[in-house]
Amino acid sequence: MKSLIASLCICLCVYTLQARPDLHKKPTRILVLFHTTSGGTWKLAQAIAAGITQQGATAVLKQVPAIDKNIANAAPGVPYADVAELPQYDGIAFGSAVHFGNMTAAMRLFLDGTVDHWTHHRLEGVPATVFMSAGSGAGREAAILSFWNTLAVHGMVIVPTGIMGAATLQKNIAQGNTVFGATSLASMPGSARPSASELEQATLQGAALARVAIALAAVPRTVQTSTPVATTDSIAIRMNRAGIVLPPVPAPAGNYKPFTRAGNLVYINQVALKEGSILHPGIVEKEISVADATAATRQTMLNVLAVLQAACDGDLSRVKQCVQLTGFFNTAPGFKDHAKLMNAASDLTVAVFGDKGKHARATVGAASLPVNSSVEIQAVFEIE
Repeated sequence: MKSLIASLCICLCVYTLQARPDLHKKPTRILVLFHTTSGGTWKLAQAIAAGITQQGATAVLKQVPAIDKNIANAAPGVPYADVAELPQYDGIAFGSAVHFGNMTAAMRLFLDGTVDHWTHHRLEGVPATVFMSAGSGAGREAAILSFWNTLAVHGMVIVPTGIMGAATLQKNIAQGNTVFGATSLASMPGSARPSASELEQATLQGAALARVAIALAAVPRTVQTSTPVATTDSIAIRMNRAGIVLPPVPAPAGNYKPFTRAGNLVYINQVALKEGSILHPGIVEKEISVADATAATRQTMLNVLAVLQAACDGDLSRVKQCVQLTGFFNTAPGFKDHAKLMNAASDLTVAVFGDKGKHARATVGAASLPVNSSVEIQAVFEIE
């Protein structure tokens, strides 16, 4: 009898799982991706996320990196998104401030890094919606429609707002809501922004996106997960996120060229030149500290990368790999930490190129170096 009851229980469980396939479905995950300058878009993003969760989906809030590092982050603590992760989501809500009838430059730069997703059809069929924060409201509808162009090229399913929230709209103050997506009149005087009606439409918009995403999640979607191809834009985003700015190409100090090319190999030698003079000149651990020498090493590698960019006609995506880095250091007798100094150059290279920046390496101590530089780096890169 016990074995019969056990068998019936097993059969009932199997039947239940077959009849309710939703029991073993993964939860629908929707990315709320935004760039905020004054905090208005961030508030709308939270309302969008609230509408998503109301429908039983999971909202993931992330922001794109700012271009101008001098502007305070209006959404501190919110993680930055990576272009590579976009295909992992069942839907994406995009949010940005309105800049001259378009998205912000930071959002544009981020989306320009999605070329590899486009060529591999990774975002086709993914539902998407757009919300924006406008100052006076001028150009807000044009901004959303221009945003849609990028999403349409990707083949994404665009979810507009229509007349959501019209029945409960506050009519005693100006509202930024549009039939294309929620917007906020951020600089409108006389009331807090986003207004209650603007936030309500954003919540309804998030709910609408979630309903579409949940429905489409039942349809299998093939996502190619091959390693993304490095592009100029993705390298630019990586450099921007890490605060890496390349200096002007240093002019040769003699009868030689900044680089030479043999086949697909580019050869570069640089010292710690910065703005016309040597950064932290002298002997390491005798005339300058290890910290100063580390800074000089990083500056030297920045000079190498500036020359490399010139060798690639401005397109660093042509770099196939960093083959070899050799560091020469002007050190006092008995110094043993050459490799630690060279890590500054290696880490910078990997920060720019990712796995393609990993290289073979050598470090050498020297009694002196040209122009009293504490470091000189010889680099070999393979380019297309």
